[in-house]
Amino acid sequence: MTRNEAQTRKELIDARLKIAGWDVLNPSLVTQELDIWCGLPGLSNQRINDSQSPYQGHLFVDYALLSKEGKSIAVVEAKKTAVDAEIGKEQARNYAEKIQKSNDGGPMPFVFYTNGYDVFFWDTERYPPRKIFGFPTITDLERMQFLRENSKVLSSELINTNIVGRPYQIQAIRSVLERVEKKYRKFLLVMATGTGKTRTCMGLLDVLMRSNWIQKVLFLVDRIALREQALDTFKQYLPNAPIWPKTGEIKFIPNRRIYCATYPMMLNLIQQDLCPLSPHYFDMIIADESHRSIYNVYKNIFDYFDAVQLGLTATPKNAIDHNTFQLFDCKDGLPTFAYSYEEAIYNIPPYLSDFEVLKLRTKFQQEGINSKTIAEAEKNRLIREGEDLDEFNFEGTELEKKVTNKGTNAVIVREFMEECIKDPNGVLPGKTIFFAISKKHAHRLCAVFNGLYPEYKGQLAEVIISDVKGVHGKGGIFDRFKTKDMPRIAISVDMLDTGIDVREIVNLVFAKPVFSYTKFWQMIGRGTRVLDPDDIKFWCPKKEKFLIIDCWENFEYFKMTPKGKEPKETRPLPVRLFEAHINKLFVSQKKKEAAIVQKTINTIRKNIKELPKNSIVILDNQEYLEKVMDDNFWINITDGKLDYLRMYVSPLMRVLSNADFKAMRFELDGTEAQIARIMSDDEKFEILKDIIIEKVSELPLTVNIVAKERVWVEKVQSNHFWITASDDDLDEMIVRLAPLMKYRQTEKIPEKKLNIQDLLTVKETVEFGPQHERMTVDKYRRKVEDFIRELVKSNPVLQKISQGDNVTNKEIDELANILKEHYPHVTEYILREVYDNRSAKFIQFIKHILGIEEIATFTETVSIAFDDFLLKHNNYGEKQIQFILTLKTFVLQRGIVKKKDLISAPFTQLHPEGIRGVFKPREIDEILELTQKIAS
Repeated sequence: MTRNEAQTRKELIDARLKIAGWDVLNPSLVTQELDIWCGLPGLSNQRINDSQSPYQGHLFVDYALLSKEGKSIAVVEAKKTAVDAEIGKEQARNYAEKIQKSNDGGPMPFVFYTNGYDVFFWDTERYPPRKIFGFPTITDLERMQFLRENSKVLSSELINTNIVGRPYQIQAIRSVLERVEKKYRKFLLVMATGTGKTRTCMGLLDVLMRSNWIQKVLFLVDRIALREQALDTFKQYLPNAPIWPKTGEIKFIPNRRIYCATYPMMLNLIQQDLCPLSPHYFDMIIADESHRSIYNVYKNIFDYFDAVQLGLTATPKNAIDHNTFQLFDCKDGLPTFAYSYEEAIYNIPPYLSDFEVLKLRTKFQQEGINSKTIAEAEKNRLIREGEDLDEFNFEGTELEKKVTNKGTNAVIVREFMEECIKDPNGVLPGKTIFFAISKKHAHRLCAVFNGLYPEYKGQLAEVIISDVKGVHGKGGIFDRFKTKDMPRIAISVDMLDTGIDVREIVNLVFAKPVFSYTKFWQMIGRGTRVLDPDDIKFWCPKKEKFLIIDCWENFEYFKMTPKGKEPKETRPLPVRLFEAHINKLFVSQKKKEAAIVQKTINTIRKNIKELPKNSIVILDNQEYLEKVMDDNFWINITDGKLDYLRMYVSPLMRVLSNADFKAMRFELDGTEAQIARIMSDDEKFEILKDIIIEKVSELPLTVNIVAKERVWVEKVQSNHFWITASDDDLDEMIVRLAPLMKYRQTEKIPEKKLNIQDLLTVKETVEFGPQHERMTVDKYRRKVEDFIRELVKSNPVLQKISQGDNVTNKEIDELANILKEHYPHVTEYILREVYDNRSAKFIQFIKHILGIEEIATFTETVSIAFDDFLLKHNNYGEKQIQFILTLKTFVLQRGIVKKKDLISAPFTQLHPEGIRGVFKPREIDEILELTQKIAS
């Protein structure tokens, strides 16, 4: 529908302004046709009366939006729908500049320009123009103006080291802050699970809020449990920022600073017809675990809100979907900042725990359950029990699906109890997560634990799944697993795969196959966290590594298929149903079924009318929808109009994310049956008839709401109905029975339950992940230490040292000679290499081995010194931090650094002038002083 400018303003722009609270008829809020005197060309000392016509020297602003003080805070330039809104860009900016000039250099009004369909926003003093999906409220504009006028220089703002203190966290924050000042609006942090993504985020928000760059923040998570975890973190590290929701709050409260919500909740909120949030309500959106599902389902949230966006993910950057990089404007697949699992475990001290992998496979897993794989004794028992062995033909992959075998679960449990990392007493396993295939499998594993180890009275292992009563809350099963001695083993399906934080986990058991690489690494991440030295639990006083027991060859699978199983793209069901209605319209027209044509048109128009008006997809396609909302479109349906519906309207049906999909699937079957009947396609009609009858036969008449439609349930299952049914009859069938499809009771193939002895056939370590480069040195050191501890029993010199008595140089030399006899290459020099210490004496190494004296390694000394230096200089920029980290690596590798090194490679790769191009003279002196202390 083509409108002139006056119609565009009245019918479209006025309405969109009113949604944001701007009543164009209220002069205290909006001035229409604001008159700006801009002077006459070539004249000085001008007056308005000098004009030769009423309009000469005047500009007229279509809309001026007024602040609470009555001043123009924004201008809106309107164009008719038939032209590109961009045409009004410079015109609107010119109006804003003239208003600022007439106000003696006051604040620059914000700039908007629109053709009724597309709206653009231009904060001319900060950012380039960008498309938006709604106007801001007066509160939004005044907040935005305050932030623009009061924001501080971020490079001079210190980072709160009580929130974040690790160098990579500080570097991550600086990398974002520097880009914020360069006017970027999208950022992506890729940080391994356990490295403190959320705390890094808190540190960033603290700086941005203190410096008046942001006020209102939306933090998005994918599950309620993660929201509660995030809220606790906000309360701990940003205690002065009002948070929503507080305990017990459900209704949206508008006066908070930080909002924490799940993706589905926020999507439902913004798609309401009366959405309480304008597109400018938040200054920043943070998306936790930003990956494919966000792009596919929840991208509308990011499009709707005009806010700075930060994505957080633990997915390794080589496995991140390209759509995620696209969503956060990451060029060439490079995130704003990345910190990998390998970097974390190789740090000194390590920030994450390394792991080892033990592969277990049973005979039945490898070869299946059949007459050839069952032992003779077991065969005889099964025959005596009346079983037919010919019916035993199950693949290994069908375990815990079509068949369950207690013997297989028992092998896995027993091997776990033997091989797992145990507590200090060496009896009970440390904290463990078992990843089970299904809820039934989880309960069966728990029953095996209780059956094999009854002495623990059912407290050793617990099933932790969402629908088990007593899982959540203080004192619940998960809380006990996290904070108490028992249970030691949590058996879970999905619930503990991601997001939970239990530092003491030392065993992970993959009792299920995993096909998503992203999810696989998230599951591994449950064990990577190191212990908190201020909160050591007696059942886990130390954690050098954690153990992964893989019972389904997951590691081999991801070696062969690094990206895992790629999900197939499918057209959404609402789109397919809408296209079926279009096809029905097409065939009924061809067959000249006038009544069906009109009825189908009414159905299609009803579908279009039910689209959520506030969905970002709908707002962005108003121009196409308006054409089909016009009655004239439907007078003569041509092939061109049907193509228009398929191309421009059908894809919009994907926004119906809250529909009853079971009812929709039934309606699609019914509609396709109607099309087949119209087309006289008997073969297809018979297939669809059988499908529909099968679904209807599964409706339980014992359910009251189903019983009310008993007549139709029975009628549809009769041949007479399908012989005589008209198009109207099939419509009534859909109307009556589609809503009942949610009650269908599909008959499941009964699971075969067996208890046959299984055998362990594979038990081996798997090489996967970080390599242990110092393993040979570690083994050599342990041999020397074991020899000295054994020698204490018979050597009087070592006994004197153990008791704290002084020893002479002669005695030390005698001890050294004894050691050389057994280990000829052990000298003070070699011990310094082995223990990574450049200054300790022979006697100090002996005391260290006997536990009398601690020796700090050179690596530890250097790492701690550099970490402390960065902590004190957390105002350094990203490149400066990178220089210091490069210098740290250089010192660790070379052991010494000279001034001339700092103006050579690798430092010239950061800046052609090396240190001189990155730091000021005073800062260079501080860095040289640091290197002299530790690497002189």
